[in-house]
Amino acid sequence: MADPQDKTAAVEQPPALLLDRVTCTFTSPDGSAYTAMRDASLTVAPGEFVSVVGPTGCGKSTLLNMAAGLLHPSSGSVSVFGEPLRGVNHRAGYMFQGEALMPWRNALANVTAGLEFAGVSSADATEQGRDWMRRVGLGGFEDRYPHQMSGGMRKRTMLAQTLIRDPDIILMDEPFSALDIQTRQLMENEVLDLWMARRKAVLFITHDLDEAIAMSDRVVVLSAGPETHPIGEFVIDIPRPRDVAEVRMDARFIELHQGIWAVLRDEVLKGYERQKRT
Repeated sequence: MADPQDKTAAVEQPPALLLDRVTCTFTSPDGSAYTAMRDASLTVAPGEFVSVVGPTGCGKSTLLNMAAGLLHPSSGSVSVFGEPLRGVNHRAGYMFQGEALMPWRNALANVTAGLEFAGVSSADATEQGRDWMRRVGLGGFEDRYPHQMSGGMRKRTMLAQTLIRDPDIILMDEPFSALDIQTRQLMENEVLDLWMARRKAVLFITHDLDEAIAMSDRVVVLSAGPETHPIGEFVIDIPRPRDVAEVRMDARFIELHQGIWAVLRDEVLKGYERQKRT
């Protein structure tokens, strides 16, 4: 018989991020309406790493921008840990696809900018910034300016810039797409190591299916646009920790890749044909 004094029963947590039947409609330059996404729903649990894949132009970044509060859905709702999202998502850190470093600031000053804007003292911000520079493998490069760093070093700086404020949700928009394959795999493993240590919710946008499977707990597949919506969801049941290069040779990785690609392939072809007609 259960002990009536036992109050340790787990209480289900609300999703870190919930996009509930969101629709996003834009007005084209000619005045006509264009629906980029319709009735799309997506959840990310606390501590879960979720990747979203889909054809080019299917609205992956639109989805991420709604999660960030930078874009408001035409209908549907976005909530963060059970609370409706109104305005910018202050519980999220956003790592952009393009360069987001200020060229007039050195690496350390870029990393600490968020703390500075939040009113953290200069001494505390500098201490935390140096710590994060070490965590991403850039100890000793604090005085380098963006033009003095390689692409991989700039991405590491952006990663530290995103994580230094300890966000509860990490949003990443194809952050490694411009890197060479060797640097990319190093960065992917770096992100996984940092994520394993803190287990924050991650919503990761990528066009690379291998990357999505290697890094994620779950992969969501979007349809080709217009009126994009999720058409498949796959649990990645490969044990952690993972090395993103080695895991690609795992039999389960290959099986998952084949299953997801079977869903994604037709959407990629639809997207390609649509782009050829525009």
